[in-house]
Amino acid sequence: MKNIVIVLILIFISCEEPKEKADLIVINANIYTVDQEFSKATALAVRDGRFLAIEEDSLLLATYDADLVIDVEGKAIVPGLIDAHCHFYELGLTEQLVDLNGTKSFEEILNRIKYFTEKNRSIVIRGRGWDQNDWEIKEFPTRKQLDSLFPDTPVVLERVDGHAFLVNGKMLEMAGIDGDTEVSGGEIIKESGIPTGLLVDSPMGMVTNALPKPDLPTRIQALKDAERICFNNGLTTVNDAGLPWEIITLIDSLQRAGELSIRVYGMVSGNLDNLNYLSRGPVKTDRLHVRSVKVYADGALGSRGAALKREYTDLAGHYGAMVTPVSDIEAMAMRIRDSEFQMNTHAIGDSANAVVLRAYKKALKGTDDRRWKIEHAQVIDPADFNSFEDGIIPSIQPTHATSDMYWAEDRLGSERIKGAYAFKTLLDRAGIVALGTDFPVEKVNPFHTFYAAVARKDLNQYPEGGYRTDEALSREEALKGMTIWAAYSNFEEKEKGSIEVGKWADFVVLNKDLMTIPEKDILELQAEQVYLGGQIAD
Repeated sequence: MKNIVIVLILIFISCEEPKEKADLIVINANIYTVDQEFSKATALAVRDGRFLAIEEDSLLLATYDADLVIDVEGKAIVPGLIDAHCHFYELGLTEQLVDLNGTKSFEEILNRIKYFTEKNRSIVIRGRGWDQNDWEIKEFPTRKQLDSLFPDTPVVLERVDGHAFLVNGKMLEMAGIDGDTEVSGGEIIKESGIPTGLLVDSPMGMVTNALPKPDLPTRIQALKDAERICFNNGLTTVNDAGLPWEIITLIDSLQRAGELSIRVYGMVSGNLDNLNYLSRGPVKTDRLHVRSVKVYADGALGSRGAALKREYTDLAGHYGAMVTPVSDIEAMAMRIRDSEFQMNTHAIGDSANAVVLRAYKKALKGTDDRRWKIEHAQVIDPADFNSFEDGIIPSIQPTHATSDMYWAEDRLGSERIKGAYAFKTLLDRAGIVALGTDFPVEKVNPFHTFYAAVARKDLNQYPEGGYRTDEALSREEALKGMTIWAAYSNFEEKEKGSIEVGKWADFVVLNKDLMTIPEKDILELQAEQVYLGGQIAD
């Protein structure tokens, strides 16, 4: 019946005065604009890549006409989704590695590597995605079997969180790591003084530096692969949390040549060489925005690299480690403060978060609207939550809570866990939260983010009542965190993050209404059509 009414309206108004021309009109929609009032509409018009009008069908069709009019048959439309913390380029590179995600034992890892090497010839065997917490025997693996199977080929297997490598003896030799090697900001795990092959945080750089760099065709293909995956999942903007300038330059050149379309908010990796670029000022085009520096305070909780105020509950005498010394974080904060750049710092443990919050507070005193972020803000001492009231933005990843909930309390204990994955508390203190996935650590799918935020359950709908649901977000809060709040955290709220006149026409047509469907059906959400600047993204 509604379609018949729309047709009659079109016939009637065709006799009226000439209408304003649009490039695209979408009608019969259920549009969540995510504007300040969280208002709804049923039609939108696009011209020159931007929203021209958002109205009810009859009002919009009375004023605008277009050669392309699409009836979405009542489906939900939301603003283009933003992943506020991910590793876009790294996602593309992982397409060329051995996929170790979901492995249930080290034996399964070995079998996947054997299968891969039968199909691919490579001077280095690289894999990513293993997590010993998913195994029956939850112990870190060693290089013994790798040395037996691959004595002459370097092997590098990256843990799911990106904060640990398992390497074989050949790779240790190439990296110059032996029993006498000592490091700060991480750990070389040893048994009887001999490296087991497990490297946590800083010594991973010794391996990375010894590996051959991806050539230009490989880098280009990685970016294109990552874009394809992101568009398929409904993402129109990605915040890449740590890029070298050479990749930023490559992204820019591909976008200008029309070979890469996705919008990228790039965080510059916070090393000395990259900091020297700060004097050049931010980079801003329609598709690329670079105005932040990514710094690592500590490691990850799963590999016991997160820096804690008190020892790990499941490893006496172990406190994790600061990847970047406290004095360096404070110095970098002051240096970045004197530029136009944002400082976005990875902080997992309560000690690391306290250090970063203290450094931010000191550096930002007397400044306005700097929007510095703490990436992850995963474990917070209750005494430190109020520090987020000073304009510091928590950039959090809801699926980390549902991935870690099986073992996180083992690491932290029953009291300290109360300050972990505290999304609602962080929102109450900061006023906004920016939501992301941290892919490829987690899956790319942003609807998993939405589900984990509101249901606090894993993909198997466990636990039945949800995990610490007092820290759940509402559906409206979760959608804002993936759109307008993420845009605000990037200084982009005037150009994206909501469906409003004048903003980029980035939007997603969904197969189900994410705001009203039963909770369990959120897992069935899919992006049926993704529009970037008013055109189908592909």
